[in-house]
Amino acid sequence: MSPVEQAEHAEGLKEPGDAEPSERVPAGLLYVPVRSGPAGCTARFFRTPLGGRTAVGFTSAALLAATLGPEQASIRLSEPALRALAAPLGVTALTVDPQFSAPAADRTAAAVREREKSWRRWHPQHVGALRVTGAAAVVACLNLLIG
Repeated sequence: MSPVEQAEHAEGLKEPGDAEPSERVPAGLLYVPVRSGPAGCTARFFRTPLGGRTAVGFTSAALLAATLGPEQASIRLSEPALRALAAPLGVTALTVDPQFSAPAADRTAAAVREREKSWRRWHPQHVGALRVTGAAAVVACLNLLIG
């Protein structure tokens, strides 16, 4: 042990073999949430509270289910494999065992709202105005052709 480590150990500040907080400690195999896509399954990336992108892994299937729900699909990857998968996409952060997640967006509700709004775009008066405008354009073209 170095003199600094001996002093820290004597003061009870640090146990021998404790890792520094800045050191990366391998997390082992992780349960990585995935979603299905046209080319197979794809790792899901999330946002941090500050908006940065992060890869997420869980140390157990139970923690994944508790955070993201029991229907969330996952694959097993090592920490270095997950980092290698995320690096080409510019995702350098890795969050292990996050405790909170925002609820998923309800896409069905958004689709219903969009359909409800779609009738406003094609109101009968608007369609009538388009017909009149179109007819006027045809008459103008015919006048040009006839002379």
